Amino acid sequence: MSQTLEELFAFDTLLHDDERAIVDTVREFGKKKLRPHVADWFEAGELPVRELATELGAIGLFGMHLEGYGCAGASATAYGLACQELEAVDSGLRSFVSVQGSLSMFAIWKFGSDEQKDRWLPEMAAGRALGCFGLTEPDFGSNPGGMRTNAKRDGSDWVLNGAKMWITNSPVADVAVVWARTGDDARSIRGFVIPTDTPGFSAPEITRKMSLRASVTGEIVLEDVRVPDSAVLPGVEGLRGPLSCLNEARFGIVFGAVGAGRDCLETAVAYAGSREVFDKPLSGYQLTQRKIADMAVALGNAHLLALHLGRLKDAAGVRPEQISLGKLNNVRESLAVARECRTILGANGITLEYPVIRHANNLESVLTYEGTSEMHQLMIGKALTGVDAFR
Repeated sequence: MSQTLEELFAFDTLLHDDERAIVDTVREFGKKKLRPHVADWFEAGELPVRELATELGAIGLFGMHLEGYGCAGASATAYGLACQELEAVDSGLRSFVSVQGSLSMFAIWKFGSDEQKDRWLPEMAAGRALGCFGLTEPDFGSNPGGMRTNAKRDGSDWVLNGAKMWITNSPVADVAVVWARTGDDARSIRGFVIPTDTPGFSAPEITRKMSLRASVTGEIVLEDVRVPDSAVLPGVEGLRGPLSCLNEARFGIVFGAVGAGRDCLETAVAYAGSREVFDKPLSGYQLTQRKIADMAVALGNAHLLALHLGRLKDAAGVRPEQISLGKLNNVRESLAVARECRTILGANGITLEYPVIRHANNLESVLTYEGTSEMHQLMIGKALTGVDAFR
């Protein structure tokens, strides 16, 4: 009798009752509401964000690890497990929830004024308002301190000019958390909460993507965007603000990537059991079983690492370099699994009738966003050697 990866590793014994309930809820939502449509969304390069937002908000997924303002107040581990189930359907769906909750909502929740929190967080938690997070620029990804977007004082207002690139949800967002220089160096970076209907704000959509197609991606263009002083996030200055938000999003990826790999493995095992080669199932060949076994070990270890980091985050706290360990390892392993599973499916592996090539394409983006592998290697290397080799 065959076992699933979860049964083989007895993952269920490592979860609390509330965590199992969250896994079941998100998995069932994915099965009924997302999986029947996700291949079509990917092929069309679109996502019905408004419809999905209210449904995702209704089950408490937006900002679920935050306290108050209509947020669920769940543990970090529970949030990670929800990300895993979402990404098992598609990375674009996990990205949608992650940008809403771990980037834009978290920035307002952590660093915002009471007025900003009251205005935006309840609406965002319910999915009635959508947010985006503007940090990456056309010429500055791994080096956010080099950003050119600037905010200049004009009386009691601020006037922003600049551009952001590869911003999930920006074309459909109601509010943008935008990071800009207010002076000459990175220490002057401040966050601004900007309604997207503010004059001078635009968000052209980026199309013709071959990855994360079931996700809305755009630019942010700021042309003399005038906002009052109350738009500034008062709780932080410098790069500590945006980088702490990125760590929240990276934590979700540590779990999420495993979900994509798991879905590929389950698909490959099922396919190998039904596909006959030389008059017996493909799963009956030693080379196939070796592939399956190696992938199971890699994914199982990745999931155990994610759970360990989740427990750390819920207890004493998790350090940025520890999140880098998880992001680097788990995305890299899941991408390798997706590619290997494609070989088991042969030519069928390149069609959208199966999820494997879709996951593989998506994971190519996950590999480099929220910090490239090289940046995470340098974070880990600095932690182990004590030497900063970024420059």
